[in-house]
Amino acid sequence: MSLPASFTAFRIHQDDHGHRSGLESIGLDDLSAGQVLVRAHWSSVNYKDALAGTGKGRILRRFPLVGGIDVAGTVVASTDPAWREGDAVLATGCGLSETRDGGYSPYVRLESSAVIAQPSGLSPREAMVIGTAGFTAALALLRMQDNRLTPAHGPLAVTGASGGVGCLAVDIFSRAGYAVHAISGKPGQADWLRSLGAAEVLPREALADAGPLQSARFGGGLDSAGGTMLTSLLAQTVPYGSVVSAGLAAGPSLEMTVMPFILRGVSLLGVSSANAPRALREQVWAQLGTAWRPAHLDAICTREVVLADLPEVFDGMLAGGSTGRTVVRID
Repeated sequence: MSLPASFTAFRIHQDDHGHRSGLESIGLDDLSAGQVLVRAHWSSVNYKDALAGTGKGRILRRFPLVGGIDVAGTVVASTDPAWREGDAVLATGCGLSETRDGGYSPYVRLESSAVIAQPSGLSPREAMVIGTAGFTAALALLRMQDNRLTPAHGPLAVTGASGGVGCLAVDIFSRAGYAVHAISGKPGQADWLRSLGAAEVLPREALADAGPLQSARFGGGLDSAGGTMLTSLLAQTVPYGSVVSAGLAAGPSLEMTVMPFILRGVSLLGVSSANAPRALREQVWAQLGTAWRPAHLDAICTREVVLADLPEVFDGMLAGGSTGRTVVRID
């Protein structure tokens, strides 16, 4: 197929003139090196994208780069025989919008090791409603199950439940047979969270006590806040329950005692979605296209935008005004 001489992408700069980002005309020669050229159709907006696009977080390690840590599209050229023209693929993390050009562009060049075949149970748009956020939630569930967590341990708490990772975790965990207690500072979203599968919706104050050991009420859970909320969740987890840490929206510190670990055998697990090994990424995406496929993707996707809308979306997300997932239409 013929390829365009130039196209419009959302590019991020940091130089002597400071930080700037926006739509810019670039060509294929401007893209990062890689074996697989993809015609992008969809991307998404993650908190990390908002930090990178506004310069309010030190995300990019070199400049300039095209933003967007997620992308779904179709292979248009490949020097790796594992990928052929016409293959439907996706990529999340793997250095996108950090060390190499990302998904906010009609064309994305990827290292073949970053490319994942689109699960047959998902459309490209649905894959991006899930994106890094849903991948993180599913990876957290896999980590807990590998640590022998079962629904019999009790309900799973999900902090930041109205955000991208949180709402997908509510759906995925409940789909997998767990009772989910959604923790949210947005009481107006309680009915929405219940519609996604939450058995209970609790205020942030449920995890405000930093005491070293509290009444055990949760089988474990997924925390994307850090700080006191993670401390409290660990202190309220039942014996041999598991808690996954996946974010630091409330801060990177963790001040606590070892008591949940040595008196209850609680496990604190970590997930790093950006650099998960390929075999693990394939395993998680296979689950997301089948048994763990979120049942409420239409409700979880609260906004669809185009590249020109990104600055407004970033500002709203960093101001705490976003709920659910925003997908980006590249076509």
